[in-house]
Amino acid sequence: MKIAIVRQRYNPFGGAERFVERALVALAGQGAEVTLITRNWDGAPREGFRQITCDPPYSRLLGGRAARDRSFAEAAQSEMLRGNFDITQSHERIPGCMIFRAGDGVHAAWLQHRARILNPLQRLAQQLSPYHRYVLSAEKAMFADPALRAVICNSQMVADEIRQFYGVDRSKLHVIYNGVDTAIFHPGLATEFRASVRSSVGVPEEAPLLLYVGSGYERKGVPQLLRAFAGMSRDDAHLFIVGADRKLKPMQALAETLKVAARVHFVGAVKDVCPYYGAADAFVLPTLYDPCPNAALEAMACGLPILTSTNCGAREWVVEGENGWVVDALDLDGLATVLGQLCAWAGSAVHRQRSRDAVIELTLGNMASRLLDLYGSLQAAGGDV
Repeated sequence: MKIAIVRQRYNPFGGAERFVERALVALAGQGAEVTLITRNWDGAPREGFRQITCDPPYSRLLGGRAARDRSFAEAAQSEMLRGNFDITQSHERIPGCMIFRAGDGVHAAWLQHRARILNPLQRLAQQLSPYHRYVLSAEKAMFADPALRAVICNSQMVADEIRQFYGVDRSKLHVIYNGVDTAIFHPGLATEFRASVRSSVGVPEEAPLLLYVGSGYERKGVPQLLRAFAGMSRDDAHLFIVGADRKLKPMQALAETLKVAARVHFVGAVKDVCPYYGAADAFVLPTLYDPCPNAALEAMACGLPILTSTNCGAREWVVEGENGWVVDALDLDGLATVLGQLCAWAGSAVHRQRSRDAVIELTLGNMASRLLDLYGSLQAAGGDV
């Protein structure tokens, strides 16, 4: 089976890119002939697949991000047409693909959720933004294109949003969760890393330690996380914030203003998050919008109970009061209460096992098998699901 996968660029810290990276290896391991169509995949493993690089010029001055994405979309469309592929699967909003994987969610939904934290002038700027207007146009055109035969949704939340905003027929929507390597992400990391990581930054062994992982601080809720952390009834807890972001300094300043800077540790970007999963007692992601974060899946595989939001696909793995909690991202009182409850669970083997059990079947092998089953059904039906 000849499969083309389209993703514009590689970011070693991006969840969607990590999915593509894993999928390329898993599909090649299942015997598929895989081609990656990309603008730039530097820094990623290249074994097991062929790469086509499309890097057409665009005007950074006049067109910006919209021109960049449009130029790549046009080049990728040409490559998909000439490649004689059995399956074309895009991870970008490009009309003409056979399969779209909505790994970044629904842009129309994201803008709706983001508007909750914007003032009237900022909301107007969002509505008039050439980039957002382009993405919304491309998203609408892609979902309406007759070439589209299936949409892979990484959560039921995303499937529901695609129906809500674009009316895509339910038969085209296939929920296939991200896969996680449960041999790499496992509860034994606590034995290996808990003491050393904590001692390196002065976190006491008995102190509850909460962990956030992700870039995009605004979208993933770091401002409200810091405010809720400061509003907790206990002052012995610590918080690790792992991930790079251009708003790092403002968030550090906010922690100072809230008088929690001594207990909030900004780790920055790391290639290996495993030591931090091992050091932590719980995972926290009060995101404004997140289709299905790999970090939440990895954390639960490591046995960490989680706090996430009502607009996060990871809520589908949470049984409240057993392996975590789901709270509105802007409910600071609710967030503070749940942070305290997670701290009370620190050291609980029962809650850690429940977290692991919730995602234990979401392996990379199972993900690849479900993808290949979908591809096979498309082939057998002559392109119809």
